[in-house]
Amino acid sequence: MKLIKNSFLILAFLGLVTTVSSCKDDVLPKPASYLRLDYPVAKYVSFENQCPFSFEMNNDAIIKGEKDCGFAITYPKMKATIYLTYKPVSGNIDKLLRDAQKLTFEHVIKADDILEQPYLNPSKKVYGMFYQVDGNAATNSQFYVTDSTKHFITGSVYFYAKPNFDSIMPAASYIQNDMKRLMETLKWK
Repeated sequence: MKLIKNSFLILAFLGLVTTVSSCKDDVLPKPASYLRLDYPVAKYVSFENQCPFSFEMNNDAIIKGEKDCGFAITYPKMKATIYLTYKPVSGNIDKLLRDAQKLTFEHVIKADDILEQPYLNPSKKVYGMFYQVDGNAATNSQFYVTDSTKHFITGSVYFYAKPNFDSIMPAASYIQNDMKRLMETLKWK
């Protein structure tokens, strides 16, 4: 009986020592912090080939040609790609415009908002629309440009990550600026 009493006292003492020693480590809250994503200042270079148009693109991006003057402009560090599609206009401008707008508005289900920004440059005969898609949609920027008689180009950006607008917003803003630069510097040949 004395052995049981002593064992109980020893266990109680060890429990008390453990509790007291663990109280010495004060728990401090972590300071508030934010993810900081810094991207280099964009430097633009002219892109020209046998296609009936030229434009400026970010020097850090990699362009890969596809068939029929379509291109993939990739941003490896951001895991994103701008897809450009070229179509000649031959009496089908209404259909091309409808298809470009339909592609954008298919994202209404996941989008919080779609902002339309018209683009007009009569001196270069470049007319179009830039769409900014806010929310967790598959693409958050799209555009089309045309001269309305011969040429039509659509562009959209896709990230290789689950759509989470808050997480990709800095990269999306950076690429949106590149897409707008592409539209503003586009020249028909």
